[in-house]
Amino acid sequence: QVQLVESGGGLVQAGGSLRLSCAASGRTFSSYAMGWFRQAPGKERTFVAAINWSGTSTVYADSVKGRFTISRDKDKNTVYLQMNSLKPEDTAVYYCAAATTRYSGSSRNEYDYWGQGTQVTVSS
Repeated sequence: QVQLVESGGGLVQAGGSLRLSCAASGRTFSSYAMGWFRQAPGKERTFVAAINWSGTSTVYADSVKGRFTISRDKDKNTVYLQMNSLKPEDTAVYYCAAATTRYSGSSRNEYDYWGQGTQVTVSS
């Protein structure tokens, strides 16, 4: 079993930055691929970024490419999402997810565990 707890959300002005953290429990964390998704009010949950088990491969949604960076620290059992040049359209609840495979992609179905989410609000 894996438990995921997100933190780092908040209110920021357009053009600003935030770093989200996702702390994972469970000794198998280091062998799992991880992802970030987001859900805006009234919309479906969509893919943001993913990172493979070793941290050597990443993939991003086109809408965040060049602005967001996903990374992981195995010693701390934590995955991060560094968000720069934030836009009002980035406003959403951001969710961390774990896949019980070494590589994962953009489909929600690939992920087995989810955090409770953290709110990110970007003001114009």
